[in-house]
Amino acid sequence: MKNHVLLGCFSCIIALILLSSYKNKGLQEKDTWIRINLIGYQQESKKVAVWVSKTAKVPESFQILDKKSKEVVYTSKNLKCFGKYGPFKNSCRLDFSEFKKTGHYLIRTDDVYSPEVIINEQVYRHTADFALRYLRQQRSGFNPYLKDSCHTTDGYTMYGPMPDSTHIDASGGWHDASDYLQYASTSANATYHLLAAYRDFPAVFEDQHQANGLDGENGQADVLDEAKWGLDWLLKMHPKKDWLFHQIADDRDHQGLRLPNKDEVSYGRGSERPVYFATGEPQGLGKFKNRSNGLASVAGKFSSAFALGSKLFHQKDQQYAKLLLDKSRSAYHLGLKKPGVQQTAPNRAPYFYEEDNWTDDMELAAATLYQQTAEQKYGKQAIEYSGKEKVSPWMGADTARHYQWYPFHNFGHYETVKARPAQKEVMSGYYKEGLERVWNKAKNNAFYRGIPFIWCSNNLTTAFAIQSYLYFNLTGDDSYEELAQANFDWLFGCNPWGTSMVYGLPNWADTPTDPHSALSHLKDYPLDGGLVDGPVSGSIYKNLIGIKLYQPDEYAGFQSDLVVYHDDFGDYSTNEPTMDGTASLVYLLAAYDQRTLPPHPNFERDQGAIIRGDRSKKQLALVFTGHEFADGLEKITAVLERTQVKGSFFFTGSFYDNPRFSEAIKSLRQQQHYLGPHSNGHLLYCDWKDRNRLLIDQATFEEDLKANYAAMDKFGISKTQAKFFLPPYEWHNQAINDWTEKMGLTLINYTPGTRSNADYTWPEMGARYLGSEEIYQSILDFEQKSSLNGFILLSHVGTDVKRKDKFYLRLEQLIRYLKVKGYQLITVPDLLR
Repeated sequence: MKNHVLLGCFSCIIALILLSSYKNKGLQEKDTWIRINLIGYQQESKKVAVWVSKTAKVPESFQILDKKSKEVVYTSKNLKCFGKYGPFKNSCRLDFSEFKKTGHYLIRTDDVYSPEVIINEQVYRHTADFALRYLRQQRSGFNPYLKDSCHTTDGYTMYGPMPDSTHIDASGGWHDASDYLQYASTSANATYHLLAAYRDFPAVFEDQHQANGLDGENGQADVLDEAKWGLDWLLKMHPKKDWLFHQIADDRDHQGLRLPNKDEVSYGRGSERPVYFATGEPQGLGKFKNRSNGLASVAGKFSSAFALGSKLFHQKDQQYAKLLLDKSRSAYHLGLKKPGVQQTAPNRAPYFYEEDNWTDDMELAAATLYQQTAEQKYGKQAIEYSGKEKVSPWMGADTARHYQWYPFHNFGHYETVKARPAQKEVMSGYYKEGLERVWNKAKNNAFYRGIPFIWCSNNLTTAFAIQSYLYFNLTGDDSYEELAQANFDWLFGCNPWGTSMVYGLPNWADTPTDPHSALSHLKDYPLDGGLVDGPVSGSIYKNLIGIKLYQPDEYAGFQSDLVVYHDDFGDYSTNEPTMDGTASLVYLLAAYDQRTLPPHPNFERDQGAIIRGDRSKKQLALVFTGHEFADGLEKITAVLERTQVKGSFFFTGSFYDNPRFSEAIKSLRQQQHYLGPHSNGHLLYCDWKDRNRLLIDQATFEEDLKANYAAMDKFGISKTQAKFFLPPYEWHNQAINDWTEKMGLTLINYTPGTRSNADYTWPEMGARYLGSEEIYQSILDFEQKSSLNGFILLSHVGTDVKRKDKFYLRLEQLIRYLKVKGYQLITVPDLLR
């Protein structure tokens, strides 16, 4: 039996060598290539292929052919050529953004064809969930991929206030990469990205796994399961308010290949591994030491992950959410107490994560804490920290040390705007400066490559694309959209080697097959979804210790002194997947997928507008509109704060511009209520008796709504942050909905059935007038006869003085009734995700 197994393995090896040789020959026998995003392109996105050649000839035009019929469906001379890049003598950008027809195509220049080009709105569907496969595979403790446990006895303490070698339960979390070290810094950053991905794009994620990672639903999106896995480990690493651990194991781990559940490397205490206490001072138990000088870099990351986790788990488990918020405060306090960086600890080798910045971590922590607590000190501190690192320092640089500037983009500026809307122009300016620094390098080559080719360059590429998204979301400025798309495309094949940098994505094209990992190298286990480190400069590659290629280099013809990439187990510098890089990719993929999500099939509509959410969920949104009056706004705000409910407010431009309402609007923003548009001048769009008869034209509609957004912008509310629009008079028709969609917005209106919207009436209106008791009872009657599931329950923030019986005085009574009945009271964006 053993001989048969050996023979089978030998046959497999021969087959792999032959396949590699064939692949090598196929890749290098040509002298001209067309590089594309191998996953595909969304219809409305920027669509650019890159033509590269080792010849002097440059194309004058290109064609797009239907893949099946070979018929030419598009011809263009929209080329931009740049000359030499890396191993290529010439290179050009082929822009086909205006071609939007869905289908499968080939791009042709002369007799050179691209790989298959796919255009449709679903190309990135479920890709974020695909990347989560790698995170589950990286779990320490119970590993659902192996269906076995590992590192369950971690570990024994070092450098702490307790005696060295004291046992502490630190099992769980994720292995950092293909080794089995665990770092709190990368894990907390990964956890934050997963939480933020769910917060910002919940509709893209599915529930197909249990909390332990095994197949099966558990009523919670898989991305939240994975984030909670990270949070639970971080809680173990911060067991007391003045205790913080930052690392498990060290480079003694690097002693040959083995699966994590077969890890028998000894650190001198059986199966236990060392757990490093964060001291903020240099550490290293062997020949080498780091240059730590504080705690803030790691403490800030703990704090922001805990604070955001508290927000997202509040509805599901209030006790857990309170614990997370308490831990966020204590971790943040440690960062305040000891500013500076806590770097990872080396031992036998000089490599460690050389993080040199920390104010970005404390800015994000302060901003997220402010959002959760509304305590002014956190908001002020977020602004103070933001000015200390305006731009992530690697942006525009030619090189950096390993993880020197980490995280690779700063979520802090984005979250600070939420906490302090008046800072929007300043924070978006910081983002823009970073984007511009990269653009100044990128604009001189066909790949729009301005990212330095350092270790983990793919992580930087992902981070840059995320920052581009955050900037656009803050400002609506799409100046850097093509640059962002170029970075996204680079990850998926539009690069010198024509390969995706994500294992198995897409599964029909060239992706990593021989990464630096024991799981794939020993057992041929796929590392689905893992983002590999990415290309490095030729000089970095030549100076790394212990690199040796195991197979002929199928990309030899594409290597250069400028940049090197290998799909080879032996190259740990370019082809090793990382946990934190993949977690960042989850956020980026979710952002791109979200752009083309179809309307929810369970939402109810009237004349195109959404008027009710999902009836199967016991959730509703309290909506308040305002134009002239705001006599109830202060009371409404106080009730919502007291009952811990977030409301959705839709105001006209006139309301936003009214100086008497400014402070109240700022208070709503600070308390994280949703603020949206309600038209600028409260126009009547269509006839009351003949709904199909419009009273305005499209130009007037657009001009008025743009003026509404201009008024909102003064409070730091951009169009991208407020895409739900509620029409004035709560009266619209299909044409209004169509015009709204053309502006990139979603029209909503109140759910009919109750009389809550009649709270503006006064006695002189006669039969139209309804008192507060009648309104209140209409809500209770409807709830008892049917349900308020998915309801958009609308009332007003103020009324004419002629109405003395104010319904907003019954708001707290109504909220407590609804909570007793088991309803979740959430914002419109949460209801309609």
